Amino acid sequence: MDEDRWIEVDGLHKIYRPRKSRPTHALSDITFTVRRGEFISVVGPSGCGKTTLLKILAGIVRGSEGTVRVAGRDVTGPLPEVGMVFQAATLLPWRTILQNVMVPVEVRKLDARVYRERAERLLGMVGLDGFEGKYPHELSGGMQQRAGICRALVHDPAVLLMDEPFGALDALTREYMNVELLRIWRESGQTIVFVTHSIPEAVFLSDRVVVLSPRPGRVAEIVDIGLERPRSIGAMASHRAGAHVGRIRRHFNATWVIDS
Repeated sequence: MDEDRWIEVDGLHKIYRPRKSRPTHALSDITFTVRRGEFISVVGPSGCGKTTLLKILAGIVRGSEGTVRVAGRDVTGPLPEVGMVFQAATLLPWRTILQNVMVPVEVRKLDARVYRERAERLLGMVGLDGFEGKYPHELSGGMQQRAGICRALVHDPAVLLMDEPFGALDALTREYMNVELLRIWRESGQTIVFVTHSIPEAVFLSDRVVVLSPRPGRVAEIVDIGLERPRSIGAMASHRAGAHVGRIRRHFNATWVIDS
């Protein structure tokens, strides 16, 4: 298995063909690779196919043309090697935090005793020890998202896909979660593909940033970040980080709308 091509997307197209309206060409000729253990972000204007790309990597949606491989396997449906964190934490309100984290274990019929210990370790790692018996409404938005990350990691997937997981959080909580995510990534060793509307967030988190064009989404550029790790939030004040943000922003003209 080629660890330099842990995720491989080659010539990917996606065309939605609804019965009662015209086809929508969401993605066009997307090609890139991701190394094992790498942190990749995807940015682009609204409607350019970022979420569609993640859903195809997750096996939730099928591409119309091209090849997608994850951890050496063709993606033709959901893979156990992949975990996904959505824009909202989507925790089940009638289940405790620990019970929510254990949902993938139940779905995959894994050994509950073994994975309960892993779930408790993950909750401790993200600062939620002592909250295992709480219900989602008793936690803040940031705490719920940390629980959602634990749920995605509990079955030890090779790849973690994240679809704007911090978009609904306030600025200070979002910064905290960015730092927390880098710590979790460093300790877990997962390969992460992270979709965001925020260019500074993408630069802060990533090894590389994939910039998509307006629909149909095409790869406009892949930017190597190269900032030293581990990173603190202060890294964004550096000239190098600012240069990367400016380089990516230059892809966006008056018709490309993206958050700052």
